[in-house]
Amino acid sequence: MLRLEEVHAHYGTIHALRGVNLEVKEGQIVCLIGANGAGKSSTLMAVSGLLRLSAGRIVFEGDDLIDIPSHSIVGRGISQVPEGRRIFSKLTVLENLEMGAYTRTDADRIRQDLDRVFGLFPILKERRIQTGGTLSGGEQQMLAIGRALMARPRLLLMDEPSLGLAPKFVETIFEVIREINAHGTTILLVEQNANMALSIATKGYVMESGQIVLEDDATSLMANKDVQKAYLGG
Repeated sequence: MLRLEEVHAHYGTIHALRGVNLEVKEGQIVCLIGANGAGKSSTLMAVSGLLRLSAGRIVFEGDDLIDIPSHSIVGRGISQVPEGRRIFSKLTVLENLEMGAYTRTDADRIRQDLDRVFGLFPILKERRIQTGGTLSGGEQQMLAIGRALMARPRLLLMDEPSLGLAPKFVETIFEVIREINAHGTTILLVEQNANMALSIATKGYVMESGQIVLEDDATSLMANKDVQKAYLGG
């Protein structure tokens, strides 16, 4: 479904991505783990069209995404849950969710997807007229996920969905990620909580200094002594 080929990207003089090769097959949950500053979020931003490439290719369902604007990438079936949630704090929960469907015109399906989001997150239905900025951190993360789902993506990019959340919300978020995937959405997940990420993933990549240094199926990565020592507390 998604393939990155020798992807390079810069922030000014900073070489953020250094020849990244990565593949996501349809139906998978693929996780990308690594330390802060390793290039994980930059990889997602490159896929979303928010970070221009210096070299390389990004191919989604056979089509090259180079030089395609971000809003068109959303329209092609990729949406992102950004790090730090970044909801519209002065808009209501319902308005935030409606913003997630801004590229769509199929009103009946939009209503169906709204019902789906409220089914995943009943608390959002209860608080649909409440402004986003008054929600708890965990509720805001639910809203950010729901907003991304309103674009009806085939590929969902998730950037640190458990960041800053209480343990009970972390468990809820990962249960929802499993459910979203079980209903047919492919997921590329960036996550500091490597144990949780690998426990639900099909495949994993380890990133250091803008490069992929290791890739394997998730079970094998969890058993890898170097990965255990560096990222799993082993």
